[in-house]
Amino acid sequence: MDRTDRTADRRALAIGWAVLLATVTTGCVSMPSGGAPQRLEAPQNAADGLQVHVYPVAPRKGESPRDLLAGFLDSSNADQANYDTAKQYLTAAAAKSWKPDAGVVVLAGAPSPSGPTPSDDDVTVRLTVEGKQVAALDEQHTYQAHSGESYQRAFTFVKESDGPDKGEWRISDLPDGLIVDQTNFKNTYKPVHRYFFARTDASAARPQGAQVLVPDPIYLRRRIDPLTEAAQATVDGPSHWLGPVVTSKLGGVRVESAAIGDNRVATVKLQGGDPAACKQMAQQLFQTLADQQSKLDRLDLSVNGAACSLSSAEAALVAPGALAGADNGVQAFIQLEDGRLTRYLPEVTEPLPVPGVLGQAPQAGQFHPGTVAVRRDAAVAAVIGADGRDLVETELTEGGKYGEPVVSSRSTQPGRGLASPSWDGRQDLWLVDRDPAGPRVLMVRGRTVVPVQVEGLDGRTVQSLRISSDGTRIALLLSQGGGPTRLVLGLVEHGGTAEAPTARITALRDIAPQLSEVAAVSWGDTDQLVVLGKETDRLQQLHFLGTDGSQSTDSPLQGGESMTALSATEARPPADPTSPSGPAVLTSSENGLYRLKDNQWHEVPSKSAAKAFIYPG
Repeated sequence: MDRTDRTADRRALAIGWAVLLATVTTGCVSMPSGGAPQRLEAPQNAADGLQVHVYPVAPRKGESPRDLLAGFLDSSNADQANYDTAKQYLTAAAAKSWKPDAGVVVLAGAPSPSGPTPSDDDVTVRLTVEGKQVAALDEQHTYQAHSGESYQRAFTFVKESDGPDKGEWRISDLPDGLIVDQTNFKNTYKPVHRYFFARTDASAARPQGAQVLVPDPIYLRRRIDPLTEAAQATVDGPSHWLGPVVTSKLGGVRVESAAIGDNRVATVKLQGGDPAACKQMAQQLFQTLADQQSKLDRLDLSVNGAACSLSSAEAALVAPGALAGADNGVQAFIQLEDGRLTRYLPEVTEPLPVPGVLGQAPQAGQFHPGTVAVRRDAAVAAVIGADGRDLVETELTEGGKYGEPVVSSRSTQPGRGLASPSWDGRQDLWLVDRDPAGPRVLMVRGRTVVPVQVEGLDGRTVQSLRISSDGTRIALLLSQGGGPTRLVLGLVEHGGTAEAPTARITALRDIAPQLSEVAAVSWGDTDQLVVLGKETDRLQQLHFLGTDGSQSTDSPLQGGESMTALSATEARPPADPTSPSGPAVLTSSENGLYRLKDNQWHEVPSKSAAKAFIYPG
């Protein structure tokens, strides 16, 4: 039997076991990958409902190095907790030194081995695995998108001279971690979220950063005790990237067990840690386990003999998105061409003007609104003038007036002044001044204007931004020398005092390397960005990206070349935060306003000429 037949035979055997198991388990209840808060409405990955297990196949006598390499790669990605079968492809020394949990390399297609075919007299041979890398997981299970750069790693094989495998080829030297293609990655791994408290901003007049949880997305193997693995990953602490802006009450803790019963009650047993922090530990673990269950009613936690319980209502008080505005956060607005701001009601064809000056058409010589950002409580709006020179604020109440300019730009060039005002959940306003003579990012707290240091720009300038409701992460659109606009995500670190606050944006990372140009971005959930952008030589499309850069859907949605802006929201109605029908994506185009519902674009009818859709934030 030649190499091709052997490889095909091995794969057929593994698939045969998988199909048999799938047949036996038909009707079993699967755990959805999404949890509270519900993900933005978008088609889910097909692998989410898989019940197929992949069993590893041991090496056979007389297999060539090339066959062994294929078998090793298959077995190392099978559903086996300790990789015992994969280690049978290695020499005894290599099996002891190999670190499979060091990370995962994700290739665009199946790994392609290359190298010489050994002669009968050879006792060692070196093969190379090659491919295009599209992603990676580090040792903390954190995903990092790659742009398809070339990947190449060497495997050394030796012919065993003694022992039970005498005369057989085995791998003696190999890279740590795993290598997998995109298809097997989706089948083998699932997105999970661990949660940590946002650090308190000591410079805020009313510090509330520690009162909301921030999601930290990771990927874990689907069928290797996912509940305990997810709980332990949370205990292990945040990713290297997110760590500077979050805290955890689970330090020094080990997970003994984690389970969810048919009564929708989670039970977790911990060793170590401070029993006095039991409730806060439960808050973190509740959200993590809720990602594994469509609805979780309570979590019972045992810590070193002490115990506490946390209800879903208690968990909601600090849940991700708790600062996103609740009912106010899902109230959409339409800005008309004449500058007026109106409330959008799907059942009404003529929008209702907001109370106050912003709901009135400006007269000749008066301040003319340009870009508008509604605060997350829907009580105040920040307004940049149509010429981009000044930013003012106004209350959305009867009698509300424009105040004196809070920020002014020195730029007199069209499109080069103030832009993209964005509110976090602490009522801080963020915006960009695109003045070519002095570009800057600003935070406005009350009437205090704070220049924000942005680290790692490397000659690029910030064109627009969107801040998360918890205030820890910020999406930036950057360009260099008038070139294409690219998307990065940064961390927000606060300092100073209440009288003299400071802020800086650090740890910029490219989360959409596959996109050659990005037109617009918005937060669609606490862990998800909605991005209007295009890949090289392709039309503009709508992409749903996790904050780690992973695709939240199997494929992007057609966005249309005429679409220029979009708006989404992290907020979910408190009455039913797990409703599968979340707020729609709203877009503006040259042809009018559109709403994405059930993965279809629906034009929004209006008797008045409309300019933009706006969600609070």
